Amino acid sequence: MSELFDAVDALIASRSPLPPPTERKRLRQAHGLTLDEVAAALQVRRATVSGWEAGKTEPRPPERDAYARLLKQLAQLYPASAPVPPEETVVPETPAVPAAPVPSVPEPAETRTAPPGPATEDAPGNTARRPVGPGAVPRPAATSGPTSRRPAARKAAPAGTSANNTDSRFDNGPLAVVDVDADGQVLAYCVGGLVLDVPAKSLPALVEWTLDQGRLGQPKLSGPGKDADPLVVLTGAACERYGLPVTLTGQERLAGRLPESHKVIKRLTRADWQLTKRGLGPWARIYRPAQGAERSCVQLCIPSWDALDTRHWANAGQLPPADLARLLGTYAARVMTPRGSTAVTGLELMTALHPPTRASEPDADGRRHSEHNPGSLGRNPVDCAPCEAPDGHPLLANLPRFHHRTPAEVLVEEAYDWARPLTDAECLRRHLVGIDVNMAFAAGANGLTVGLGAPNHVKNPVFDAKLPGSWLVDLSHVDLARVKLAKEWTDLDGDLLPSPFTPKGERPTGPAWYATPTVAYAVELGYEVRPIEAYVRHDNGRYLDAWYNRLRDAYLATMADLGVSADLPPREFLAAMEGYRQRDPQLAIVVSAIKATVKGGIGKLRERPRGEGWKPGQSWRALARPTWRPDIRAAVISRTRVNMHRKIVKHAAFTGQYPVAVLSDCAVYASDGPSPLDFLPYRDDKPLPGGFKLGVNPGLVKHEGTQSVLWGEGVREQFNAPELNLARYIKDGTVTDQDTGE
Repeated sequence: MSELFDAVDALIASRSPLPPPTERKRLRQAHGLTLDEVAAALQVRRATVSGWEAGKTEPRPPERDAYARLLKQLAQLYPASAPVPPEETVVPETPAVPAAPVPSVPEPAETRTAPPGPATEDAPGNTARRPVGPGAVPRPAATSGPTSRRPAARKAAPAGTSANNTDSRFDNGPLAVVDVDADGQVLAYCVGGLVLDVPAKSLPALVEWTLDQGRLGQPKLSGPGKDADPLVVLTGAACERYGLPVTLTGQERLAGRLPESHKVIKRLTRADWQLTKRGLGPWARIYRPAQGAERSCVQLCIPSWDALDTRHWANAGQLPPADLARLLGTYAARVMTPRGSTAVTGLELMTALHPPTRASEPDADGRRHSEHNPGSLGRNPVDCAPCEAPDGHPLLANLPRFHHRTPAEVLVEEAYDWARPLTDAECLRRHLVGIDVNMAFAAGANGLTVGLGAPNHVKNPVFDAKLPGSWLVDLSHVDLARVKLAKEWTDLDGDLLPSPFTPKGERPTGPAWYATPTVAYAVELGYEVRPIEAYVRHDNGRYLDAWYNRLRDAYLATMADLGVSADLPPREFLAAMEGYRQRDPQLAIVVSAIKATVKGGIGKLRERPRGEGWKPGQSWRALARPTWRPDIRAAVISRTRVNMHRKIVKHAAFTGQYPVAVLSDCAVYASDGPSPLDFLPYRDDKPLPGGFKLGVNPGLVKHEGTQSVLWGEGVREQFNAPELNLARYIKDGTVTDQDTGE
């Protein structure tokens, strides 16, 4: 009989009820869990859990029963309809923003055609929706106003780029580009080719229309987070219509905003609308104080005021409205609705994925309250350690004026900028070939444990590679001529290698402050470390995992749309990368913006003071943010530099080849041939384990550029700089002072 009971129990377990796949993913993200964490708990592979969430496969016993138990407990913590209590602040500086479906690659505006089917129901009020199909009568192109450009016909995008989200509140997508046509009609260009008539006659009325009738925005990215505010992009013609200048004066540009006395700001004030401390500038937020859980906030972006930095957005600000809506809509769907510069957006994305608070369990009266969200940085800023503080920080106010801090006083974790003279053997080779690590800083953030709370100061600690923090330790004894690789001692030419412990590649000369990944790498190379003191963070976690995953997926999806997929063999990958930007210049801009979001977001973790009458020793605005975390920035850069050095050492040990220059994520090698395949040790399309591997994924490398050895020696001779960093100019051979970060 017991065997029958066991069989019945097994049958019940095999059918343990599970929520739908989308709900499984929502519950995991609501608790801040990564796929890796769930996979480890259930003792399965990451891809297995991903398949369960995508609905491609279903779990089997015994994992099914455990998975059902996990989801049941998460569902109790995060009911699908549970409201999140409002924040105490009027308009938080870092609200969460929503995820959106990733669109397939759209076609240029001139060739888009509408999918068959009836038009969507009109929005409420006077707003007319204009999904324009092949049968639509095109209006003439606008001719007045330098930025009022429109395609000859308003046509819908291909399937997969519809403005409709799963949330009916945001039927028209995350944003709209507002322009004025030749007939004086104000139009809002949305994603998917949708065009709306805008009846608003003033900027306050435009804000009201956006919130009441525009149906713009995005659902939140994380369970405890908030929906994204709608983004309205104003062309130059729209600026003129609503009483704004097309361009800022020199004084306004320097201030970054219009003066408070401007008539448009006065109109907003009379209509009970408020501006954040940034004022009415290139990126502005117009809001009313939140009423309960309801928020009334609209973001403005004004490209003609240089809102879209040409270093990252290229000529996006000059695109016709429909094309600009498509470009920004793709970025919004794959990353998040832009909140400002790419750096600001990168930082906001961290908070959107890990909101500081969540809804508590119901109390005795059945009410929920706002409480700390585990795995987040919380609502309150924490002080950094003195060694982590940049010059001028209030913690250093008592230092003598003009004091120059030594490595034993300040943590210096920066990207590589190292070069050396070519050897005689390298001078006999014909080419200098540069390889560049894709999304290097994102790869450095992947799986990295960082501190979440305040540091604890300890003396003479025992080094723990799992404990994030800053360590004062002497690493001058680490000899790169003899290191451990795969637990075996290996002899190298240490004079041809940069030190992994300093940005300039110089060998340390005594005690210095290092982030945990740097010290851990010294141990990995086979050397004992004895820290003198440390600032460690026992409250820690993999805070950046979701951020990395979001940006990685955005990058890979966009590159795939450009014809560069993740499964290409080496030669096909190199061929696909040739001219990929010309296949769709607008999507290429999205790629650049995604990469800038990574670098900018990491850099923003240690934002320096900018004007505002600041003096050394005084606080500045960024210090009030929970996301002002120089220790996290240092840890990411440390790990990125260590990742690069590890590959360099593996390559040197196997091939005897050493880099002649390293700049951040680019390394240059002397080679007999012009291609990376001429010096990378591939066999049957398989790379050296642990070394450089060609591919589009973050952490893999692509071809950065090739120049001749004669070019390199000639440039160094011309500038009388035998150690000029050739990696900075390897891409096109033009010697400038600008580093594009590519």
